[in-house]
Amino acid sequence: MILSLKNVSKTYGNGVKALDHVSIDIQKGMFGLLGPNGAGKSSLMRTIATLQTPDTGEIYLDDLNILEDKIEFRKTLGYLPQEFGVYPKMSAEDLLHYFASLKGITNKSERKAIVEKALEVTNLTDVRHKHVAGYSGGMKQRFGIAQLLLNDPKLIIVDEPTAGLDPAERHRFLNVLREIGTNHIVIFSTHIVDDVKELCTDMAILNGGKILAQATPKELVASLAGKIWNTTVSREAIEDLQQQYHVISSSFDEDNNLKVRVLSDSIPSNEFTQATPTLEDVYFTTLSNDTPVSPIELA
Repeated sequence: MILSLKNVSKTYGNGVKALDHVSIDIQKGMFGLLGPNGAGKSSLMRTIATLQTPDTGEIYLDDLNILEDKIEFRKTLGYLPQEFGVYPKMSAEDLLHYFASLKGITNKSERKAIVEKALEVTNLTDVRHKHVAGYSGGMKQRFGIAQLLLNDPKLIIVDEPTAGLDPAERHRFLNVLREIGTNHIVIFSTHIVDDVKELCTDMAILNGGKILAQATPKELVASLAGKIWNTTVSREAIEDLQQQYHVISSSFDEDNNLKVRVLSDSIPSNEFTQATPTLEDVYFTTLSNDTPVSPIELA
């Protein structure tokens, strides 16, 4: 099973080019779409979900042209947008039965088994009788996954699902995605590098509506081996350092000095030591090579 996008572009009426000739192949497993706010991630998710039509390009799920046969495609799609509504006076179990009926699952015993499985996978069995309105943010996100699993979709799209979750809720939610990712194509869009690092077997970096890089996280990190260096400088010295070197990120230490990471094929000077590259280094390097980005802002 493979999702294939070929030269997909979208420009909105206000002149903003949200997608710029996006071509990418996505296979079964967890696929991370990583990019800053405004990079075009949600535009790409809505386009794949057939909620908007691209100006140019083709999208196929295996042999199915999803832009020409949207109804057939939507039978195989599970979509969790950034925000979704719920029915506040219904329990999670009753609401899932309602959604399952809407999706054409009319056999009561079959529907009961499907709802039970969805509650189990998303770790909501113990709170099945509680009104969804009383759920925490993380529980609501897991309920969103439960409802999209009802029709056993081939392709699952989750758009910025961990934004606003506390660390414990985020961890539980990522575990749910990890479990379902083995049997589906799951596209997971986020601006949080750690989400991709912890979860995804394949990934792409998107900015300005363009795919800037695509590979496994391990391959992308390995591409920077021997090229990342760090040093510590005063806050006043950062501008001089930026003039001399390719500074990709910086952060303050306990003495209010800046810990600076630099991209270079060889040691920049004796003040630097070699650092082990991380996925954050890949992300910042890729973005800074695409458009000028302030290292202070990246930190």
